[in-house]
Amino acid sequence: MAVPGERILLVESDPDISDVIARQALQPLGYQVKVVGDANTAIKHAVKASPDMVITNLNLPGLSGKDLLVALNSQDIDIPIVILAEKGQEHDVIQAFRLGATDYLLWPAREAEVVSSVERALKQVRAARARQQLDRRLQEANQELQRKVSELTTMLGIGKAVVSITDQRVLFDKIVEGAVGVVRADMGWLLLRDENKKTFLLTAQRNLPDAWAKKMHQPLDDGISSLVALSGETLVIHGAPLRRFKISGLGKSAAVVPIKARQEVIGLLVVVRKAEKPFEQIAQTLLEAVGDYASISLVNAQLFRALKQTADAARAGEERQNATLRALREALQEEVKAASFSMDLLLHGKVGSLDAEQKQALQTAQAALQRLSLAAEQAISPITLSAKSE
Repeated sequence: MAVPGERILLVESDPDISDVIARQALQPLGYQVKVVGDANTAIKHAVKASPDMVITNLNLPGLSGKDLLVALNSQDIDIPIVILAEKGQEHDVIQAFRLGATDYLLWPAREAEVVSSVERALKQVRAARARQQLDRRLQEANQELQRKVSELTTMLGIGKAVVSITDQRVLFDKIVEGAVGVVRADMGWLLLRDENKKTFLLTAQRNLPDAWAKKMHQPLDDGISSLVALSGETLVIHGAPLRRFKISGLGKSAAVVPIKARQEVIGLLVVVRKAEKPFEQIAQTLLEAVGDYASISLVNAQLFRALKQTADAARAGEERQNATLRALREALQEEVKAASFSMDLLLHGKVGSLDAEQKQALQTAQAALQRLSLAAEQAISPITLSAKSE
């Protein structure tokens, strides 16, 4: 049975034969049959219309059926060809097979024989077409798999960069580069909020024109990022709606993803395609994942700064404490020295005279002062040494 759309080119100069094959045998079954009367017309039609198969009589006016086979081969037209021959033309049939014919019919032939020969020929065409479709689907599946692998590789690279790169300038460049690559955009940029002025500054970019790129570390008004900053929702826009905004000067399709921390927009990731090819849902999902990576890096940077400030404050407080303790130790040592000097004068008779009991009391007090000085030295020195080592 015919498959809808299958086309047969019948090359036959005898109208009676053409009527039997086309009108009586094939067209009632649904085949589309084009009848031409000579080889020249058949060649032109085959080149232009690419029929699924050809039925040709060997005995044509002008160029013969064998000439037609040669001509079709020279045009690289690889389709089944069934030849019509008369009894006694067996030698010509053999030559036709050598020239590329796939089947033959000895005329006169019954309608059933014609249909059977056509079905055999078109079965090969259908099988070849099915193989081509399968090859195409496999190729498309392979391309899709390669694209998925590339996307995963890019996302993995961005994730590694977030946890390994400490230079934020380099990290932001990696994030923008990854965003542009993973969604196959032509350009992209990253805007981060300036806490002092509450504006968004151009922090990193990829493939921006010079007029835009020179605004690095300055506010950049692309026309749509401010809307996303207010809404906090991803915006994907292309075609006529995009023409209202300044960003349309860069391309015909754009996507803007907010970068959030504690539900507050702290940055914006923007990508643009020059062609009017909208960003698919998967592209939007990937961009939002890249935005999450950017958010993690910014939050990590804030935490590192807070930890450093806390450590610096603790270190400064410890240094003040150590300075106080050193001053206390020095003051105590001075007082002990002064008291010990006065006691030495009394003990050695340089100031008045003392009896044995008084001397014993002074010696006891002097020993107590020395123990106090040593205890103060041992108690304060470890803290001072610890502060110096840090």
